[in-house]
Amino acid sequence: MANINIRIDNDIKAKAEEVFSKLGLTPTTAINLFYHQVIRTRSIPFELKLDIPNDKTLMAIKEVEEMESNPHEYKGYSNVDDLMDDCNP
Repeated sequence: MANINIRIDNDIKAKAEEVFSKLGLTPTTAINLFYHQVIRTRSIPFELKLDIPNDKTLMAIKEVEEMESNPHEYKGYSNVDDLMDDCNP
């Protein structure tokens, strides 16, 4: 048998161990399950991905890209006061 020493945030450890306990697992059993899944699937056994922007953020990104592609079609401001004056006539 081998030993593994890891450092983990106390709060994360406590929350995970609460879940393990409700599932009837010890932390050792849970980690062994994780390792077995890595071997079985030859991968990390959960999806790893970067945060995906929501629809509103994607629309804002597209709007900025449109504005950058066609700057002559959009009014620009050199300072915030001018922008605010234009927004609140």
